[in-house]
Amino acid sequence: MNKLYVMIAFFLASALVLAAAAALPLPQYAKIVLLAVALVLDVAGFSSRYYLYMFRPLLRLKKHVVLSSEDAYWISSTADSILHKSGDDIVATVYVLIPLYRSSTEMSDSERLEFSRQVSRLIGVSRDPVRFTTEMYVMNKDAYIQTLRDTISATENEQADLTFKNAPAAELERVKGKLAMLHNMLDSISKGMSFEMVSYASISATGSKEYEAISAAQQKARELMSGIGSVFGVSPSLITGENILKFIEPEALIPFSTMTEQISKGLEEQVV
Repeated sequence: MNKLYVMIAFFLASALVLAAAAALPLPQYAKIVLLAVALVLDVAGFSSRYYLYMFRPLLRLKKHVVLSSEDAYWISSTADSILHKSGDDIVATVYVLIPLYRSSTEMSDSERLEFSRQVSRLIGVSRDPVRFTTEMYVMNKDAYIQTLRDTISATENEQADLTFKNAPAAELERVKGKLAMLHNMLDSISKGMSFEMVSYASISATGSKEYEAISAAQQKARELMSGIGSVFGVSPSLITGENILKFIEPEALIPFSTMTEQISKGLEEQVV
């Protein structure tokens, strides 16, 4: 949106308001209101040269952009493909996990050179277009945190039971040490987010029916997995079930409910 056009539009609107105030037989207070409106439009016109980004949302009539009137994608009944419609056809996309356990920072110069050659070979293992991706995402450790809390609760009950039964001092010290360790683990985990890095390949196929697209994509994926295994000497696998969502869903990529929020909420509930 051109700044000059926006400024001219504000000035024209101000001029029309002033003309209306001068020509129409309006009460005095109405003319004062129109003069105030004209002044605001003039100020907006001058300001638009520097603050156009503030006026753009007000000037746009379309508030929502609809990307598709159909489902964007859905998981196949076999839980190993992502499907979406493209015209009259169905496109199935399969994700292949590439288990790489070493980083280039841990390699020598000769190992890095060999790794680069392996990557070059990897690009040519399939005749069909393949997308290779390395992705880092936030781990949602709520389940682990809950398990840790349950363990702490059980250990506290065990400590109370031993104290009630006048258990030997050595047994009490053992439980106290275990409890202190669990609390330290919980405190350490709560100090920051954990990230996981995953390398994967995705390949797609088209079919007139859902099963045709899935079958073709799986066939391509098997050929791709064979090539990846021969290049890197690893055992790639299909990504299935809800694990696929971490590559396509923002909520799975960056979970809204993090373990830090869960711990903070738990502490607040205890305080209350």
